[in-house]
Amino acid sequence: MTTLTNTHGKTSAMTDRSTKLTIALAPGDGIGPEIMDAVLHIFEAAGVLDQVEFAPASMGGAEFAKGNSRGIADDAMSLIESTGIIFKGPMGTPIGGGGKSINVTLRKTFGAFANLRHFQSLPGVETVFSRCDVPVDFYVVRENVEDTYGGIEHRLTPDVVECLRLISAPGCDQVHRFAFETAEKLGIQTVHCGHKANIMKMTDGLFLERFRHIGKDYPEIETADIIIDALCMNLVLHPDRMQMVVLPNLQGDIVSDLAAGLVGGLGFAPSANIGHKISIFEAVHGTAPDIAGKGIANPTSLLLSGLLMLRHIGLSKQAAIINNALLSTLESGVHTGDVKGEKDPVGTMAFAEAIASNLGKTPTTCNPRAVGTQDTVDFTAPPRPQANEMMRTFETSEPQHCGADVYVGSPLSPAEVASRAQQACEGSPFELLLISNRGTQVWPTGSVYTECVDHHRLRFELRDKSMIGRIGQAPCIHLLSRLSEKLEIVSFTPLKQFDGKPGYSLAQGQ
Repeated sequence: MTTLTNTHGKTSAMTDRSTKLTIALAPGDGIGPEIMDAVLHIFEAAGVLDQVEFAPASMGGAEFAKGNSRGIADDAMSLIESTGIIFKGPMGTPIGGGGKSINVTLRKTFGAFANLRHFQSLPGVETVFSRCDVPVDFYVVRENVEDTYGGIEHRLTPDVVECLRLISAPGCDQVHRFAFETAEKLGIQTVHCGHKANIMKMTDGLFLERFRHIGKDYPEIETADIIIDALCMNLVLHPDRMQMVVLPNLQGDIVSDLAAGLVGGLGFAPSANIGHKISIFEAVHGTAPDIAGKGIANPTSLLLSGLLMLRHIGLSKQAAIINNALLSTLESGVHTGDVKGEKDPVGTMAFAEAIASNLGKTPTTCNPRAVGTQDTVDFTAPPRPQANEMMRTFETSEPQHCGADVYVGSPLSPAEVASRAQQACEGSPFELLLISNRGTQVWPTGSVYTECVDHHRLRFELRDKSMIGRIGQAPCIHLLSRLSEKLEIVSFTPLKQFDGKPGYSLAQGQ
């Protein structure tokens, strides 16, 4: 065992490296290295480095600059897989061509299915609500892998592109169970599900249905749901009425930034991305290249994210002590330049040093964090899986083919498209039931006032309904072959029933 003395004269025992928990570390781009140094300085002062060591993981701008479109070095991927945790600063994504968002890549690759953010009023951080003495203190849980963030997009016709939105029952179950378990640990009494199931009846409808189903396992927690637009309005009007809300990926992303605005901005919003095997703790603000290297960036967001990480690995006592020191520092008027205050702003490292000097203090103008006794790492990286896990929810549900939605690219009128399609399906088991354009029915009924584009959906269903369940997909594929002689097919979706219920939505106006 060796002994180190930190800059504040406090002595900390450094155990042998082999006994420490290793965490992958990526400082990030722009202001990332500066704010990461500040956070690690506070961690060292609080004794965190007695039990934790950080190993560098190369990713972000440096990797993109090498031509690595993934933005992550191979050895960094291996390091993250072996440690089960990565702590990272903000990272930029190449604009236009080049790689995709490294943040999304990490979450999806490692199955970090739940994003947890805590939005709380902080002393000394002036907002509209702090001036009105309205406390803000709630959590957003966001599904982190699915939805439009699959990035599955195609250009189907000269005028139309599509983005595929995927919502799965197992994905919903994962994030909802995480939300309820987290609420249970935090003593939260009500969890809301934010959604748009009034419009997206199947995708958001599934998200809401699984929320209600999983909620039954937590009878002590009240459940409620709220349409996303109403949620945004109510958060702006009455943020103190919300405790926790769980949302699909895209909606959760937007609401998370809205919520950050309620407490002063993304510089005060921590973020944890939790998976069964690997978790990611990061600052969610940008890289701020305009102030990089000037030593004036605010490390609060990254520090708060780091505290979520400390609690995740079992260092709850250290996390609470640091949290109270942060609150005490802010209420004393010490702040960085992005915070309005009576005192002159301080730089990044001076702010970190002020927090370190306040370790052991508790705030007096707000509720302090309870300092418990759990101060030892209890996290062990899960074993490497042997193969990709196949998640299932409705294992006994049997699909029955009943038709097909065929999408064609054509500048022809709906009537002309219908004429060609009817010719193609003559003598087949299928009949043309409707044509819609941008989701609105335009044939056999509709309005001439409906403006169309060169992308039509043709719905074919079995003429003889008694054949449902007695045919497979082969007749549908044969129908496509016949249609391809008359029209340009750009995509195709089989129509199926599941447990006797249609697995497809109606057209607008149908």
